[in-house]
Order: sequence, then structure tokens, then C-alpha cells
Amino acid sequence: MPGERQLSLFVLIDALGWKFLQGRPFLSDVCPYRVPMRTVLGFSSGAIPTILTGVPPALNGHWNLFYFDPEESPFGWLRRFSFLPRSILDHRVTRKLIKELGRHMLGLGRNFECVVSPRLLPWFNWVERRNIYERDGIAGARSIFDELASDGVPHRVYSYHQWDDREILERAQHDVQTSDALFFFIYLCEMDRLFHDHGRDGQELDSSLAWYEGRLRELFAAARRQDPEVLLAVFSDHGMTPVAHTYDLVGDIDRLGLSMPEDYLAVYDSTMARFWFFGRSARTKIEKCLAGESCGRILHEEELRDLGILFADRRYGELIFLLHPGWLLERSDFNGPGWMPSGMHGYDPGEPYSDAVFLSNRRPSKEVHALADVYDVMREAAQAAARG
Repeated sequence: MPGERQLSLFVLIDALGWKFLQGRPFLSDVCPYRVPMRTVLGFSSGAIPTILTGVPPALNGHWNLFYFDPEESPFGWLRRFSFLPRSILDHRVTRKLIKELGRHMLGLGRNFECVVSPRLLPWFNWVERRNIYERDGIAGARSIFDELASDGVPHRVYSYHQWDDREILERAQHDVQTSDALFFFIYLCEMDRLFHDHGRDGQELDSSLAWYEGRLRELFAAARRQDPEVLLAVFSDHGMTPVAHTYDLVGDIDRLGLSMPEDYLAVYDSTMARFWFFGRSARTKIEKCLAGESCGRILHEEELRDLGILFADRRYGELIFLLHPGWLLERSDFNGPGWMPSGMHGYDPGEPYSDAVFLSNRRPSKEVHALADVYDVMREAAQAAARG
């Protein structure tokens, strides 16, 4: 019956940045509490687990998707095919085959992508084997979904694992009105692609934002009919920085005359390069090369610790080189040939365009400053629901 349910709506809109939202009246009357949030260095694979657990990547175990793990790699069997020419191992058909094997036979989850060269995969593992939006989905820490299940709080979770954004919002509105759920977590991912394509400007961005606003207003109205005191929180995982420059860092490293995997390993993400070394000479050469680059900088141990990404076993990189804001790797493992986005994330969290957002119709009991703080808001709502 209306008024008997204590509802909470938590809506994650991927890539909705504070800099973009400033000056736009998006839900301003509904959500008067509006603050920027500091993101974590990296991509959604690190940012969202931080939101869901309240602890940084170094504690929850999730940062970038590939990590160094030769002993437990699910791709060890690929070593038997190392005699094959690189043109065959790296062919798109081979990568597609490995992708399907990873998803359906190796237990790597439906989101696995074979972006690292198959000849290097035996040295790596994939962090998102489980659906992070389910119970036990995050390897190193309890998530809000673990807490909801333990507390017996009826809840619903919606993500791209099952539906697109339109279907998610339709299902959520239906469930708010007809189910017994008290806690709703809604992840909307499709704005991320629009921000990549259009940066911060463009009629399509404004049109899409208006569409989301309309659907969220409808959802909120439906929830208020069930609970006039419903909590609504709309937030993001990171912002989006305009891209102005590209640089072929891969070419510079290749010209050093070193070999993978004999001398070193590298994974090139869109805005950073991560290295592991098998000899002092390789490390010396690569460090010297990177120290002379004007497009970015090496992240040292103290900074890694401050950013919450210092792993004792260096599984995500013995050396990490981060591009300056607005720069993009011309070639990387995650960028297709010729892809030149207008916007990108994965830069220094202190850069203004990197800030995420937190909007709510209610001021939280503790101020929100960073992604991990969202967990506290969700946990408080879950505990209130458990108390009934």
C-alpha cells in the first residue's frame, strides 16, 4: 500500500561529468543536493567497484581489466601455439575465437574481450569473471549487493548485462509500482558512448540528457506514489575530458629493440601504459624513454598509494605511465584502428573534467566528496530498509 514501503532509488549514469552538468538544469528541482565527486584513476572497471564497495581498487582488487598472473592465467594453453606466426595469432578471427572461448568455456564472463595479443595472454588474467552487480561479484571486498542479501532487503538491480537503457528504465518503473523491492540500483551505460563521440558539446548530448531526465522524473513520480519520502540519488563514475592530441607511444617503445614477452610485457590502455619487466636492461631502457616523453608521466609509488592503486604484487603494472589530460594513445589494446573520440576518461582524478557527480533529493548524513562515499549513502539506505 502507498506509504508502507521505504524506497531508495540509486541511479548510476556512466560518464556524466560535473563540468558537463554545470549550467544545465538537469533534475535541479528534484535533486537540490548537487556536488562534484572525485573519481579514481582509470576506467569504469575500477571506478564502479569502488562505488559498490566503498574501498579503493587496492583493497577491492578491481582496477583495470587485465592483470599479470602467469600462474593462474586461463590462457596458459596458448603457449602451445607460440610457434605460429604473429599474423595468425593476432588475426581478428583468432581473437574472435578466443573471445567466445573466454565467455562460454573459460568462465571469464559475458564481457570478456580479447584485446591483448593472444601471444601475450598466457601471462594475464581477467578481473571481471563475475557480474559485479550480483552477490559475490567483487573479488576482494563485500559490495552493497552482498549487504542487501545478508540483511534480507528486497532489491532490484538493472544493468547492461540484461537490457538496454530504455528497457531498464521501463522495467524499473514497473517494478517500483508492482514489486516488493525497497532498494533499486539502476546502471545506465549508454551516455558514455555519446560523450566519447561528442565530447562536451552537441545537440545529441543535450537531447539524450533531456530524454534521461524525462524518464527519471517519471520513475521518481511513480516511486513517490508508493513512498512520498523516497530517496533518489543520481550519480556517475567519472567525467569526460575533451581530446586534443594523440601520440604513438607504442612506436617509441618498439623502436627500443626489445621483445615481448622475452624482455618485458606491456598493456596499452587508452590513456596509460602498464609494464612488467624480465630484465634490468629492459626496465632501464623503457624508463629512460618514458622519462623523456612530453605526453605524460611515470606514476611513482607514493602517488600510486595516494590514488588507491598500489598493489603489493604489482599485478596491474610494475611501471605505469599516465598520459596528460586531453592526450590519447594513437595505438592501444583498447582502441580500434582509426578511432578518434572527442572525449576520453582515465586521466588524473585531480583534473577538473574527471570529476563525477552526485545529485540527490536529500542531503546525506555525511557529505559526499568521492566515489567511495556513495557506498555509505547506499549502506545507510539499506540499513534503514532492513530495520523497516
